[in-house]
Amino acid sequence: MNDKRVLVAGGAGFIGSHLCEELVQKGHDVICVDNFFTSQKSNIVHLLKMPNFELIRHDITLPLYLEVDEIYNLACPAAPGHYQYNPIKTMKTSMMGSINLLGLAKRCRAKILQASTSEVYGDPEVHPQREDYRGCVNPIGPRSCYDEGKRAAEALFMDYHRMHKVQIRIARIFNTYGPRMHPFDGRVVSNFIRQAIEQKPITIFGNGSQTRSFCFYSDLVQGLIRLMENKENFIGPVNLGNPHEFTILELAEMVQKFTGQKDPFDFKDLPVDDPCRRKPDISLAKAKLDWEPVVPLEEGLKKTIEWFKSINIDNYRAPTPNY
Repeated sequence: MNDKRVLVAGGAGFIGSHLCEELVQKGHDVICVDNFFTSQKSNIVHLLKMPNFELIRHDITLPLYLEVDEIYNLACPAAPGHYQYNPIKTMKTSMMGSINLLGLAKRCRAKILQASTSEVYGDPEVHPQREDYRGCVNPIGPRSCYDEGKRAAEALFMDYHRMHKVQIRIARIFNTYGPRMHPFDGRVVSNFIRQAIEQKPITIFGNGSQTRSFCFYSDLVQGLIRLMENKENFIGPVNLGNPHEFTILELAEMVQKFTGQKDPFDFKDLPVDDPCRRKPDISLAKAKLDWEPVVPLEEGLKKTIEWFKSINIDNYRAPTPNY
């Protein structure tokens, strides 16, 4: 059956817009909900002409009354500069937004997927990170509005599942990149590419030895859909990310190679609570979803750089004063 009514909260964002596009192509009736704090209408403008796509400007910290079969909750600023700009609002989005969408799912008997994050593991003491690891998170640090907000959202999802039998899914998303990233979101991939194509020195926080694992958007979208459509009622949480680990310095050198920028790196102090290592164990995703990433970093970076070169960065405002 390909005519499900699907709500995507945060559907005009980087990942959300690609998810909306895929769901529209599958023939579903897609409702995109977004308050456009960090997202761009240009991400979904090409979908507005589609008869099975609808856009609603709405903040999910307020109740939403719709009739839907599935809900993807991707609504929350995900870059440090964005979520630290208004940390109380960030926490409200994770907690009150989850309560509102879970209440909607309960009433409609809809399946609902929470886009959680690898940040629930904090600065991990185990490597790679498995889903049974409980994390090392600073509950009062500058990143806690996001980290603890997402952890609280997972708790809410599990409680609605246990108490009200709501059909939930929890995906822990690791670093994802690709076209439609906001040029000023402050994430490492977008920062490096923007600086390189503007012929500015690439800024590296710390000495560049910290690691990340980078997943191309198309791989992640397929993982989210497979989790939602899982027939065995597997609820997660499950890691979705690329298990190939790179240092930040290796990423910067790769961006320089593909853009031709040759300026020396600009090294700055590492931000507070910035994780030193980040790599997902995706054994569970392989076993339960038959999913693993297929796009190598080199290929994905080239496509992302091509997209950055194709846009007019002047059309994108820096949504916070931090970048």
